[in-house]
Amino acid sequence: MKKRNVSLLAAAAALLCASVFGTAHAQETPTKGGTLNMIAQPEPPMLMVGLNTQGPTLYVAGQIYQSLLTYGTDLEPLPSLAKSWTVSPDGLTYTFTLQDNVKWHDGKPFSAEDVVFTADKFLREAHPRWRLIATTYVESITSPAPNQVVFKLKTPFSAFLHAFELSSFPIIPKHLYDGTDYRTNPANQTPIGTGPFKLKEWKRGSYIHLVRNEDYWKPGKPYLDELYFRIIPDAASRAVAFEKGTVDVLRGGDVEGFEVRRLVKMKDVENTTSGWEAYAPLVFLQMNMRNKPFSDKNVRQAIMHAIDRDFIVKNIFFGLGKAATGPIASTTLYYSKDVPAYPFDMAKAKKLVADSGLNPSEYTIRLMPLPYGAMWDRMTEYVKQQIEQLGFKVNIQGTDAGGWSQNTADFNFDLTFNFTYQYGDPALGVARHYLSSNVIKGTPYGNNQNYLNPKVDELFAKAAGAVNKEDAAKAYAEAQKILVDDVALGWLFEMHNVTVNRKKVKNLVTTGIGLNQYMDEVWISK
Repeated sequence: MKKRNVSLLAAAAALLCASVFGTAHAQETPTKGGTLNMIAQPEPPMLMVGLNTQGPTLYVAGQIYQSLLTYGTDLEPLPSLAKSWTVSPDGLTYTFTLQDNVKWHDGKPFSAEDVVFTADKFLREAHPRWRLIATTYVESITSPAPNQVVFKLKTPFSAFLHAFELSSFPIIPKHLYDGTDYRTNPANQTPIGTGPFKLKEWKRGSYIHLVRNEDYWKPGKPYLDELYFRIIPDAASRAVAFEKGTVDVLRGGDVEGFEVRRLVKMKDVENTTSGWEAYAPLVFLQMNMRNKPFSDKNVRQAIMHAIDRDFIVKNIFFGLGKAATGPIASTTLYYSKDVPAYPFDMAKAKKLVADSGLNPSEYTIRLMPLPYGAMWDRMTEYVKQQIEQLGFKVNIQGTDAGGWSQNTADFNFDLTFNFTYQYGDPALGVARHYLSSNVIKGTPYGNNQNYLNPKVDELFAKAAGAVNKEDAAKAYAEAQKILVDDVALGWLFEMHNVTVNRKKVKNLVTTGIGLNQYMDEVWISK
């Protein structure tokens, strides 16, 4: 096994210093058995990943459901439920050949019909990213053989082969969902997938217990007997649970930044920032533009000048991040720094509010926090304080993860936080937040702020259909300038998440989707 380890710097504003160490575990022989204890923070609202792709849901459900492909840390596609694939020379036909002897957890055989149903019915209706891809680019989806699925595109889409990881394309069992109301289907409470682990018990507020799938399609896998995702609402208690050995793994966001610094220094503990390459999460403010004051561009620009993003990274997220400059993360494809800047400048912010002609005291803004822990709560308090300095009234309206998702999907917010996964190409993870065609009530991860700009629509379409990277880069660069000038979202910072685990846990992070990857290769050293 080749694994990238990272050591945290002690200095407050320091970023993580990556270093590649050797292959100390490479010669070790995996052993079967054992229990891996982790944390689900916050408790996911559901485990049906076709309907909910919040981080905690993906983390747990990634052991239950699978997708056609997964992706390496270099973002190259790797086999999953598809064992091979071909692309026609004109880039319009993608043919996937499926793995053999795959069964659903209820014993029914998995086949190409499940993939066609997932792509052409379930996700087309329920999934904002896939719906956009399918509607815009896909001409037909067929299964010429029980183990083959063919996607024919209307027009070239250079990012298409990156659209098949778990959160974008979880395969759903046709025999349980076809012809039903997906959102009220009883199977949502007892998820049935093809993954290496099956749901044994979900004791709300306490734990989610998964057990080995004895009929898993990879012979001899998984190595582990069972997984526990512990529900521990208090951040300090989560850190203590790791310290005492109650849990073996901490995912980014499980504990506060200062606790990460402390825990990585413990004996027999290792850490890494690898495993987030496909996501490159970028935190933003979502301002509902349907009504004043956020329908006014001056106000949105004022908000950007009123918030010190470096302060947030350094003092609230303990240096585990980097101030963002726009919609595309600086570590991913087609990033451009040639965009308008919004340095922290409260005087300029107040002038922009004055230029808007609005009387801020007439507006009470509902600020809905992302319920992911104390650091997010502190950022909410900070943003509230900054906006109030502009003269607006701000009421914080807290909710749980399910409530946040529902309110965002129903456009029932004035201002909220979110972070976007980029999925290796702006056509997949970025464009969805800005395309006017993706303002769809009922889904929380699209253009929920109601940003409408035909020129931006045109540029994203041009970039996605470009036959060479130079043309795509040119279109994306122009789009970024417009988006940043418009403050289509209030980009705050790029997250640098850290995974912390006991050294006895082997093969934990092996791909670009990190801990969302099914853990059929993970084992515990005795």
